[in-house]
Amino acid sequence: MKIKVRFSSSGIDELAMKDCNICVIDVFRSSTTIATALNNGAREVIPVGSIENAVKVSSSLMGEVVIRAGERGGKMIDGFNLGNSPAEFTEEAVKGKAIIYCTTNGTVTITKTRYAKKLIIGGFVNISAITNYIFSTNEDWEIICAGREEEFSIEDTVCAGMLINLLQNQNQFPLVLNDCALASLQLYKTYSKKINSLANISEHGKYLKTLGFENDLMFCLAIDSIPVIPIYSDNVIKLTKV
Repeated sequence: MKIKVRFSSSGIDELAMKDCNICVIDVFRSSTTIATALNNGAREVIPVGSIENAVKVSSSLMGEVVIRAGERGGKMIDGFNLGNSPAEFTEEAVKGKAIIYCTTNGTVTITKTRYAKKLIIGGFVNISAITNYIFSTNEDWEIICAGREEEFSIEDTVCAGMLINLLQNQNQFPLVLNDCALASLQLYKTYSKKINSLANISEHGKYLKTLGFENDLMFCLAIDSIPVIPIYSDNVIKLTKV
């Protein structure tokens, strides 16, 4: 099994993704929020790459039970129903609803990889579930870290490294890793016993703290707390059956 890691979504050729299996990781906070929303009964999450597209999609879904959620600069977008804190996506708020979802990093990366053969969303909160899913396919995979504004982020990379480590533990033969995957694995080994420290050392974590989202960080770093597999298909994200 070959595993390739990208440290950000920068430079992705969207059409080149069509033959790839992709796992998108955006620890702070899109991966966690998507898993939370679907686990709490949201019908589907519709990722969009821009506020303009969010407005267009919501206009086309008039009559449906639809809410708009997302952020720019970590803050809820004006006129939207929810921001990007997983704590907002309670069962009361999202059950049975379609969520049009727009974020600075996560949904941009998802839309860039929308032509993938398989596309799943992963984070610390569902790391074992996505590991088992990837292992079960017996195919090559590419892990794309959303990063922060198309740059490296330590929390996404450590999460990618943890995923690789878990896959190695399951695989009978050694994985074939690209250089970024090797670096991710080594970075995970450095932080494997202090995952929560990522909230204090990452640039994004520090920024979210200034906005008052410190509780979100601990939520996002809680390993296997939401054991679901969000999978993208036909322009929406739903939970796959396992």
